This record gives sequence, C-alpha cells and structure tokens, in this order.
Amino acid sequence: MVEYSRISENTVTRQHTYLQSSIFWSIRQGFSKRLALSISSLSLAAPLLIWAVFSYAGVVPAMFLPTPTAVVQAGIKMFAENNLLIDVLVSSGRVLAGFLMAALVGVPMGVGMGTFYSMDSLFAPIVGTVRYMPVTAFVPLIIIWLGLGEASKVLIIMLGVVLYNAIMTADAVKFIPSDMINVAYTLGGNRRDVLFKVIIPAAFPSILDTLRVNISGAWNFLVIAELVAAQNGLGFKIIQAQRFFQTDKVLFCIILIGLIGLMIDYGLKTVSQKLTPWADQTRH
Repeated sequence: MVEYSRISENTVTRQHTYLQSSIFWSIRQGFSKRLALSISSLSLAAPLLIWAVFSYAGVVPAMFLPTPTAVVQAGIKMFAENNLLIDVLVSSGRVLAGFLMAALVGVPMGVGMGTFYSMDSLFAPIVGTVRYMPVTAFVPLIIIWLGLGEASKVLIIMLGVVLYNAIMTADAVKFIPSDMINVAYTLGGNRRDVLFKVIIPAAFPSILDTLRVNISGAWNFLVIAELVAAQNGLGFKIIQAQRFFQTDKVLFCIILIGLIGLMIDYGLKTVSQKLTPWADQTRH
C-alpha cells in the first residue's frame, strides 16, 4: 500500500513537470528572425575571419592561401580582362540543361516507383546498382558516344543527378499516408484521379525540395563535365588556373560558384513557398 502511494505521488509529480522555456534549443517552435540572421552571419563570418588571420599573418604561404584582398583583386581582373561573365553564363547554361534533363527523367521515374509496385520492381534494381557507379568512369564512353561537344558535358551533369532525383521522389511518394489514397477510392476516384489529384499534389512540395537539394549536385559535376575539351566555363577556369598555381583565381571561381548556388537555392525556396503555401514553410 505504501509502495502504491509512492508510485502515485511520482506520477502526479511527473504530470506537473513542464519543460523549461528555451529560445536557442526550441524544437520546431517560434524563432526570432533577428537571432536567425545573427547566427547565419556568424556562420559565414567565422571561416572568413580564420582565412583572413592565417593569410594576412603569413602563417600559410600566399601560393597556397592568398589573402581575401588578393582573391577579390584576381576576380575583378578576371571579369575585366578574361571575360569571366561569359564563363559564368556558359557554365550556368550547362548546369541548367543537365539539371532539366535530370528532372524530366528522374521525377516521373520516381513518381512511378513510389506509386506502382510494378515500376518499383522494374527500376529499383537498375537505380540501386547504377547509382553506386562513379560518373567519372563513364566519361570515356560518353566521349566515344557523343564526342567532345556540349552534348557530352550536359549528359555528364544529367547522369550525376538523375538517379538521386528518382530515389528521393520515390521516397516522397511512399511517405504519403495510405489513408489519403483509400479515401479517394471511397469517394469514387479511379487510379488516374488518385495519381493526379492525390499523389502528385501531396508529393509536390517534397519534389520541389528534392530539386532544390539536388541542383547542388549538378554544380558539383560541372568541373568534371568541363574536363571534356572545354574552352570556357568556371570549371575550365579553375582547371586552367590550377595548372599555373594561380590559387587566387581558383578560390575566386570556387566562391563564385558557391554564391551562384546560394542565390539559386534561395530562389527555388521562394518559388516553393509561392507554389505550395499549404506546405510546412519551416523546411530547410
């Protein structure tokens, strides 16, 4: 009887125990935009500060780690004298073409794999096997098949992204609750209705997130693509500068790719918020 009384007291105590409020460690609760901006600024400023300290103090030789000033000056010179803007446009066009092809192939494949067991049985073994094969291993074959033109560069970028689009889209579709599909059938919908009026709208926010994440992969494969007899492009500039130990130019092109990717990421995030206002906007 005494033991039962102690258990009851402990239960009552636990029921009236509340979590302490926390701003920094709150789980999916309100967060100050000013604090978020401050943390983001700190995350960007910290590596820049470390870079500046090591480079300006001469801890690392300038050949290996030039100063931020030298990198900015090299970038200005490349824009003024080496037509770097043309390289930016050319690389952006290659990434866009390859990524659009990967989306047009990967997203429908993923929707099919996530919706139909037959499509999953058909594509899953191929996707599961090929995605472990490095794209660089296919470069000699791509050159033999398509030559040294733009088509081979676009195909390399496309192959680097397409299977991840398919896998992540399929996972997004599979996470749709079966109850939604059963309700659609109960209300008289057929398979076409379920696919186009239930599955695709429900998975659409996650598909947009998939594309936003995987476009970074397209930029990662840009340098590999521009190894194939390229005469322009940011990847070509990086490789060319590396041959002559022009580290300042290499760093500037890398930073420029990062800034372009960051703008694309925020642009796609804004588009996602506009097209899917019903979705959870706390996604990152």
